[in-house]
Amino acid sequence: MSRSTVTLTETISDYVHQVGFREPDVLRRLREETAGLPEARMQISPEQGQLMSTLVRFGGVRRALEVGTFTGYSSLCVALAMGPEGRLVCCDVNQEWTSIARRYWQEAGVADRIDLVLAPALETLNGMLAKNEGGHYDFAFIDADKRNYEGYYEAALALLRPGGMVAVDNVLWSGKVADPNDHSGDTDTLRNFNEKLRHDPRIHLSMVPIGDGLTLALKL
Repeated sequence: MSRSTVTLTETISDYVHQVGFREPDVLRRLREETAGLPEARMQISPEQGQLMSTLVRFGGVRRALEVGTFTGYSSLCVALAMGPEGRLVCCDVNQEWTSIARRYWQEAGVADRIDLVLAPALETLNGMLAKNEGGHYDFAFIDADKRNYEGYYEAALALLRPGGMVAVDNVLWSGKVADPNDHSGDTDTLRNFNEKLRHDPRIHLSMVPIGDGLTLALKL
C-alpha cells in the first residue's frame, strides 16, 4: 500500500499547534490543571478535542453521550460546540475527577447542558435504552475502561440515530495494538475491538491517528 503521509515530527507538531489550533482560555486552564494530576495521561489531546468540536458543529449535534468524563475536557469541547440547545449525558463513576469537570462546566456557562450520571456506564446506557431512547442521539464519545468497550459501543450505537457518530478513543493504545508480540489484556481487547469495527456492516469507519488513536464510526 502506498503511503504519502507526513511524519509528525516535533517541529511539525509545534507548527500545527501554532497555526491550526484554537483553544478557548477555559479549556486551556482545565487542561493545565489536569496536567498536574497523577492520571493526566488519561486526558485527550487538545487537537483531538478540537476535531471533536468540529465534528459536533458540522453534524448539528443536539443530543450527545459521553462514556468516561475524567476532568471534563472532552465534554466541555462537545457542550460548547453544541450551543445552548444541546444536551449531553456524561457517564462516569469518579466523584473526585468529575468535581473538577463540574467546576469548569459552570465557569464556561454550559452546566445546564450536561447531565452527569455517576454510575456504571453500561447500567446508565441500558437504562436509557429501556426508556425507549434508542435512535434519539446524534453523537457519542467513548473513553473509559477498555474491557467494556464493546458493550459501550453496542449500547451507544443503539442509542444513535442513523447518521449519528460514535467516536472511540485509545484505539492505537500507544502503538501496542500493532505489536504482534504484545498480548496484554487491554491490548488484545482493543485489537479485537478494532477488528470488530473493521467488519461491522452497520457503520462507515475511519480510524484517525490523532492523540492515542480515534475511531469514528458513522451509523448507517
